[in-house]
Amino acid sequence: MSIEIRYQTLGVVSTNTYLIGDTETQEAVLIDPVDDADAIIAMAEEAGWTIKLILATHAHFDHVLASKALKERTGAPFYIHADCVKWLEILPQQGQHFGFGQFSEAATPDRLLTNEPETLTLGAISLETLYTPGHAEGHIAFFMPSGRVLFSGDTLFKGSIGRTDLPGGSSYVLMESIFKKILPLGDDVRVLSGHGNATTIGQERQYNPFLRDMADEF
Repeated sequence: MSIEIRYQTLGVVSTNTYLIGDTETQEAVLIDPVDDADAIIAMAEEAGWTIKLILATHAHFDHVLASKALKERTGAPFYIHADCVKWLEILPQQGQHFGFGQFSEAATPDRLLTNEPETLTLGAISLETLYTPGHAEGHIAFFMPSGRVLFSGDTLFKGSIGRTDLPGGSSYVLMESIFKKILPLGDDVRVLSGHGNATTIGQERQYNPFLRDMADEF
């Protein structure tokens, strides 16, 4: 079994998109279809992989802008949490709200994820869903036990946490997600977030000022 992870930082707010490939079957899972479908497909083609599943951590514009184009071009199904549908439906208006003009439409989800944990598999790739709201309604992080890797979306960053000032955000709920869902995974877990550089749970537990300030409350 051999699993490889590739990523690119794309779009107007420098969002990370991740491609997880099973190097035996040459099939891949994409996490967060960020702005540029051409760049993502080129990344997959360079690796020799075929995108078979598209996942989104949440439906803020920078994480789903290429969802429709990628779904149409790859034929891969698109999964996202049920609470994100209303955000997908207003994707064109999200662009105007944030001052980027009107965006194109989002993909229609093929399956809606829930608050309950489940395991998504593609070949040797196995991802556990973690319901982690607070930054956004319906936020899901994806944990890959085999590689001890967490795709944290916009919950936890290196030295920071997700913003909570957007509609549906809550600083308390976000912290609850981090302390009750993410930190128990273990200090050795590598965190690949929606923005910025990779880190580990252990590093963030020790040095992240937001977590240190709130540790006594959770």
